[in-house]
Amino acid sequence: MRLLDAILGRSKPVRPDLDRLFGLPGAAVSLEAGAGFTPTGRGSVCFASVEGGAFSQLQRDVRELLDADTDRGGVPVEFSQDAYGYTWLLARQRPDDVASLVNDLHAVNSLLQDGGFGPQLLCSLIGFQDPAGRSLALVYLYKRGTFYPFAPLPGVAEKRDNALELQMRALLGDDLRIEEDLSRWFPVWGAPGL
Repeated sequence: MRLLDAILGRSKPVRPDLDRLFGLPGAAVSLEAGAGFTPTGRGSVCFASVEGGAFSQLQRDVRELLDADTDRGGVPVEFSQDAYGYTWLLARQRPDDVASLVNDLHAVNSLLQDGGFGPQLLCSLIGFQDPAGRSLALVYLYKRGTFYPFAPLPGVAEKRDNALELQMRALLGDDLRIEEDLSRWFPVWGAPGL
C-alpha cells in the first residue's frame, strides 16, 4: 500500500508528539534573550467538547488533577467556551515557572488523548508579553505536531503583527518544530492565556 500511496501522492498525517511541548521552556529563554518577551504564566488547551458521561468524567479528572495544589496557593483551572463552541481550559502558574505550566498542559493533552479524545484536541498555547505590552502566544497544533507564533496587534481588533510573527519564527527555529505552512497559522483571537 505504501507504493500506491507514493504513486498517488498521498501521505500519512503527522502523528502528534506531545513531548514537543517540553521544548517550550527553552523557547521561553530564547524569546526573552532575543526579543524581550517574558512568560505571562498563563497557558491553555483548546478542544472540541463531546457529549456524554465519559467526556464529562474526563473533564472532572482534569480539573481534579490540575487543582490539586489550590490548597497550597495554586490557581484553579478555568473552563470556557469560545464563539465557535470550542472549549478552552486555562491553566496558570508563576510566570517564572514555564516548566510547571508545560507539565499542566501536557497532562491535559495526555489525559484527553489517552481517554480516546485525541481527535477533539485542537491546540495548546502559552502566552508571553514584552515591556511595550505586546502579546505573543506560542501555539502548538495537536494534529500537525508543530508550533507557530501568534501576535495580535495591541489596541486593534483582530489584526495581527505579521512582521513580529515572522521574526519569532526565525528566532525559535532551533528550539521548536515550526509549522512551515503559513496558512495553518490560525488566529486565536481572545484565546484564554493570551
